Amino acid sequence: MTATPEHFIQAIALFDAANAQDPNQDEGQPKELLYARRMTEMIGRFAPEASEVAQLAVRAQHIKRWTVPRSNYPLGKPGYFAWRTGLYRFHAETAGELMRQAGYDEAMIDQVKLVVSKQGIKTNADTQMLEDVSCLVFIEHYMLGFAGQQADYTEDKWLGIIRKTWSKMSGAAQTFATTGGIKLPEALVPLILKAVAGG
Repeated sequence: MTATPEHFIQAIALFDAANAQDPNQDEGQPKELLYARRMTEMIGRFAPEASEVAQLAVRAQHIKRWTVPRSNYPLGKPGYFAWRTGLYRFHAETAGELMRQAGYDEAMIDQVKLVVSKQGIKTNADTQMLEDVSCLVFIEHYMLGFAGQQADYTEDKWLGIIRKTWSKMSGAAQTFATTGGIKLPEALVPLILKAVAGG
């Protein structure tokens, strides 16, 4: 239960209204709206008692992502990391402004902005929760599609990607993923199991 249900409901509505403007479609829905709803659905399964901060952050993680395209930044790894850092700030500021419109105070807004901007992974419980939920959603809903786009990747490359994702997750999220908490992409199950076993 949230401490401020009227503010929470209004903030979620504002987040969804923003993401509903996404011109990109996924399964017949605006892409980032569907992603945000999948994030909320996953935190409800994985951590139904998660804090209000975490619940807001997972819903806002990719808010209006399409407005900051990768093509705005230089090619190569430095450009990619600059884009990701810029996105974190943009998502945090956008979420904060919408929370302000919903009536939240600055202390709560600052907490959510900290999480959405990915500060304190492994040390801030709410930021780690966001990381766990995003990894679980990626594995269940997006990893197979990503694999289809990267047909030239070797097995070793894939093992590295899976291990990198795995290392971001808490022990609780890892256990949740391998004990039926999520639907693993069937075609990738042997590779996932090999990766997490260290094979």
